[in-house]
Amino acid sequence: MIQVAPGTKVHLALRPLSMRYGFDGLNAEVVEVLQGDPFSGHLFIFRSKRGDYLKILYWDGSGLGAFTREAQRGDES
Repeated sequence: MIQVAPGTKVHLALRPLSMRYGFDGLNAEVVEVLQGDPFSGHLFIFRSKRGDYLKILYWDGSGLGAFTREAQRGDES
């Protein structure tokens, strides 16, 4: 679980992103596409093309964190 300060904004990129992006690629997307500051303390969320992976970029005041989350599919039998 990520604990964030009150007043933290969550920015969701609507365009899918390659999950191969690391810190540099995610930082560039925040600056160029979302026109945000990756060191602002806000959450920046990116999704994969299929929508089954999320990457979250977050500055906690001491360093950048990149978190990955895979969506689990239920049993459809």
